Amino acid sequence: MQSAWIDGDAEAAVVRYANAGRDLALRVYTTRLLGQDPRLVLHGGGNTSVKTQVTDLNGDTVEALCVKGSGWDMGTIEPAGLPAVRLAPLLKLRAREKLADEEMVRVQRANLLDPMAPNPSVEALLHAFIPHKFIDHTHSTAVLALTDQTDGEALCRDVYGTRVGYVPYLMPGFGLAKAAAEVFDSDPSVEGLILIKHGIFSFGADAREAYERMIGLVTLAEQRLAKGRKPAFVSTKLPERLARLADVAPIVRGACSLPDNKSEGGWKRFVLAFRSNDAVTNFVNGAEVARYGQAGVVTPDHNIRIKNRPVVVAAPDGRDLIGFEKLVRESVARYAEEYKAYFARNNARVGGIKTMLDPIPRVVLVPGLGLFGLGRGKKDANIAADLAEAAIATITDAEAIGRFDPLPESDLFDVEYWSLEQAKLGSSKELPLAGQIVVVTGAAGAIGSATARAFAAAGAEVALLDVDGPAALAKAKAIGGAALGIRCDVTDQTSVHDAFARIVEAFGGVDIVVSNAGAAWQGRIGEVDEAVLRQSFELNFYGHQRVAQAAVKIMRAQRTGGCLLFNVSKQAVNPGPNFGPYGLPKAATLFLVRQYAVDYGSEGIRANAVNADRVRSGLLSEEMIASRSKARGLSESDYMRGNLLGREVVAEDVAQAFLAQALALKTTADVTTVDGGNIAAALR
Repeated sequence: MQSAWIDGDAEAAVVRYANAGRDLALRVYTTRLLGQDPRLVLHGGGNTSVKTQVTDLNGDTVEALCVKGSGWDMGTIEPAGLPAVRLAPLLKLRAREKLADEEMVRVQRANLLDPMAPNPSVEALLHAFIPHKFIDHTHSTAVLALTDQTDGEALCRDVYGTRVGYVPYLMPGFGLAKAAAEVFDSDPSVEGLILIKHGIFSFGADAREAYERMIGLVTLAEQRLAKGRKPAFVSTKLPERLARLADVAPIVRGACSLPDNKSEGGWKRFVLAFRSNDAVTNFVNGAEVARYGQAGVVTPDHNIRIKNRPVVVAAPDGRDLIGFEKLVRESVARYAEEYKAYFARNNARVGGIKTMLDPIPRVVLVPGLGLFGLGRGKKDANIAADLAEAAIATITDAEAIGRFDPLPESDLFDVEYWSLEQAKLGSSKELPLAGQIVVVTGAAGAIGSATARAFAAAGAEVALLDVDGPAALAKAKAIGGAALGIRCDVTDQTSVHDAFARIVEAFGGVDIVVSNAGAAWQGRIGEVDEAVLRQSFELNFYGHQRVAQAAVKIMRAQRTGGCLLFNVSKQAVNPGPNFGPYGLPKAATLFLVRQYAVDYGSEGIRANAVNADRVRSGLLSEEMIASRSKARGLSESDYMRGNLLGREVVAEDVAQAFLAQALALKTTADVTTVDGGNIAAALR
């Protein structure tokens, strides 16, 4: 591992954060260097601090500990992410025999110089009790590979000797802070501390010294791991023909879904993030993956995000997906029962005061394929997958020089159900479509893009499909997050198939489809060319059918129901003059909606339609508005407001109708009218 310190960049940070002072500016700089290396820190893990002088709200200069705030990511941290705490009151705490976690948090908050600052790290007292000015803490994968052994401490002593102190495992908090300080006091010359089965600390008089000591100590661990290695894993035999990712993901996702006890027909679903590379496949293909892959997490900091262990499923045989699904569901069900038993054992140990989290794994290992990270959104799924990859690196190194031996389940439980750790995940209420994956066709147009925005705002992950690929990408980028833009021509079966495969590979499945793509052709029906009519049917009827078929295949593989939503237009009910080439396929689509409702309702798949009228869009262009107004003998303004309410309908109105139908779990075969009131188009 090489130092990434660059003098010019360090001084640039001092200039950029001049208002924070040199100490804090350099603390931010080296914290980012650590946080941007996944071999050291991932997703909010680790912490750093600096002891410096800070001016309080009264204008007085006080000695303070600026320590990483809980929830901040070291890779992108700003000065605000290192809240200042009065140092003297923290140091007084060391004289206490005990200090409850909640009281520790209150004391720290009571001594914040800025009462609006985030909570200091749960390891703030450890930073306070060690007298060095700059202190760094990481969860280095290389160091963990050494400590996560039966003889981990002895192995580390062989590598580091007296350069560091050695702290037996304790949960973060007051007890660990006191123990670490006592180890340091026994030899104040040490450059850092090894926390067995937890991580590593380094110290320094300045930011560069603390940072480069961390790099140096981790490098020694890497050098030891490079010596005397043996092949970590022996591969197992795999099926002759492995199933495709696009076929496997919906099966895994469906098996890892839970019925929503609060709402009949509802499901708690997860978004998937897939990872596969040489290191991952070497790991998951190992004959003993059930042992080393399910032994436990590499550091307790990961436990809150990926639970106490992953689940290993069967290798997916491409010739027998039904058999594969059965084995996956059995594996996940067994995992859930074992998790419940794990909770019951350990909850009884701590007095029965905890409430069980859901028993669904957050990492699924699939021999022959790779791994899936699971989360209630794509961000959390990616975090789970990242942590799983980091664990694979650690366990692979540990198995190459010995045998991976993590913490026992009691310690993992204490962290997973630790109130201070749970607080990191936040307590905000979930949005109604959290965990759901929505596909919108014709998404570059007015109605499509408005609909995609509405579903994203409701918490869903969205895929925007449009024949104009760059426009779909632009609309997805405007939404942000994990929104996916894909070129898709719904008149082309291969294009539809490929688009849905990409969606499944990106998110794991499909729950809601808004089939919105369409275009309008005009002409008197007795005079229109047959080619025009066929062209309209290809897009305005068969396009809906192709999309619905592709979605239903995925929904049935998931076995968690789903929702098909169609834009049918009022022309399906109330045809206008010279508009037959558009209205006829729309009328057929209205009956297509009802056929899907009839054929798949027993499987929990709902099908509904929105009957919209006179919405300015790519379909109803300014030129077409002029043409349709003329056909009805109206001014353009009267034409657009020609409804009972006298109001022009906009794309966002249609989007809200689609959203309402998606949320109405006991509604199917419905047609919702969004036209401001048109009795002639009302269904009878």
